Amino acid sequence: MVPVQKHGIVEAARLSVAPMMDWTDSLCRRVHRLLSRRALLYTEMVTAPALVFGDRAKLLDFDAVEHPLALQLGGSDPGQLAEAARIGADWGYDEINLNVGCPSDRVQSGCFGAVLMTRPELVAECVAAMIAASPVEVTVKCRIGVDDQIPEEVLPAFIARMREAGVRRLAIHARKAWLQGLSPRENREIPPLDYALVQRMKQAFPGLHLSINGGIASLDTVREQLRVMDGVMVGRAAYHQPWDMLGQADLLWDETPPFADPLDAAAALRELVEAHLAAGGRLHQVTRHMLGLFHGRPGARGWRRQLSEGASRARTPAEALAVYDAALAEVAAPAA
Repeated sequence: MVPVQKHGIVEAARLSVAPMMDWTDSLCRRVHRLLSRRALLYTEMVTAPALVFGDRAKLLDFDAVEHPLALQLGGSDPGQLAEAARIGADWGYDEINLNVGCPSDRVQSGCFGAVLMTRPELVAECVAAMIAASPVEVTVKCRIGVDDQIPEEVLPAFIARMREAGVRRLAIHARKAWLQGLSPRENREIPPLDYALVQRMKQAFPGLHLSINGGIASLDTVREQLRVMDGVMVGRAAYHQPWDMLGQADLLWDETPPFADPLDAAAALRELVEAHLAAGGRLHQVTRHMLGLFHGRPGARGWRRQLSEGASRARTPAEALAVYDAALAEVAAPAA
């Protein structure tokens, strides 16, 4: 049985925000961390060769406030992945995750991501090497299968092989990936979700910590899934509707959320905006992660418009802060 520490990484995995390319950068994670003190956050995927041979600081640097934080790696060479895992652990990440779920063409050509669902023995070799090299936990994010595989056969065999290799925690995207015929975006939407299969995996592997991922778009659905699963990983909904998914998420740990409403959160986020501008950053680099903060609420359209249009016009930090304040005024104004 996996030990659960009240304030440890395993407990944080009760709710996590999925690694999402071009989205979950450090600024995004700082926005999400302000909304939830407890949720586990993930980096964008970093390939093992890029980390071993490239600019590590550029790829790995993060702010201490982002903890608990996991680094997701992509690759299929056990030696490179072991070295990358060691580097990530030394850099201060709380978890190292192997991507066995991304269906993009670039990932397939590099023999990593979802295509590795067809090579469980290689994945097992990779994670065993990573576990041997890393002082922090190594986990796996996978699909239920790819292409013509039969998920009911492939998924339990894959999980069993990961368990034999030493993995104790997995996040399972409850869709197949069609590597031939569907784009990465279509692979996030078209293959049907099979929550029941993933839930059966929890029954079949009670000693593993299993999180379910895919299409989960409300905190109520998170609670429903947690009746069966150990954890829930949310993706696009957390990005496009950050308040709805994360603003009250700390209640899952019986803790008081940081803010009572999104307006309070937006006022607090102004400090992040100001600090980013003072460091030479551009307004849109941080506010693009906040556009959905007021999703479905009065003033949401004005908030998005001010930040989207104003960010391109702002030339100085003062002008940029004025844009942010104008956006705040849109949602602070009483309803007509």
